[in-house]
Amino acid sequence: MEAIAPPEAEDRVLTIPNFLSVARLLCVPLFLYLLFHVPQHRVAAAWLLAGLGATDWVDGYVARHFNQVSTLGKILDPTADRILLLVGAVAIIIDGAVPVWVALAALTREALVGIAAVVLAAMGARRIDVTWFGKAGTFGLMFAFPFFLASHAPDLWWHHQARFLAWFCAIPGLVFGWYAAVLYVPMAKRALAEGRVGSHP
Repeated sequence: MEAIAPPEAEDRVLTIPNFLSVARLLCVPLFLYLLFHVPQHRVAAAWLLAGLGATDWVDGYVARHFNQVSTLGKILDPTADRILLLVGAVAIIIDGAVPVWVALAALTREALVGIAAVVLAAMGARRIDVTWFGKAGTFGLMFAFPFFLASHAPDLWWHHQARFLAWFCAIPGLVFGWYAAVLYVPMAKRALAEGRVGSHP
């Protein structure tokens, strides 16, 4: 049976999952450098972006199974996901490797969820945990964008297959992501009601 961490454990800052989240953020400039300043390293940029998306699963697994869940991590992990997705989508739009409508659908969803989170926090709502569908959507898109990028690397022998894999990840990623956004509506109402009740003992 998995041990339950005491409440004070969630105040920790120096945890492996938090380190992984920060490391992912620090790799964003390297991704941009490889994509725009070293054209021959387009494939390396694609692999790096895919790796950064994959580590999202790693830090979540470590946090849950090694009792390293923290309040900071609950904020830092989805923030890192959102920044990686936004930067990746915008960069690959500029590069021209991804269909614009796919990137805009992903960016619009992230913008709406991000704005809603800020508004709810300002209104005193309790924090809403990320849903499985939201994580699955982000995970799918974080692989779709690298595959779109790889599909535009003619020196890559499997660039045609990369195009198929990109769509294979993008469609479920968008469906899960937008479904999660719909689910956040009733969750936001409950969070707002509970936050107001909690603020008036």
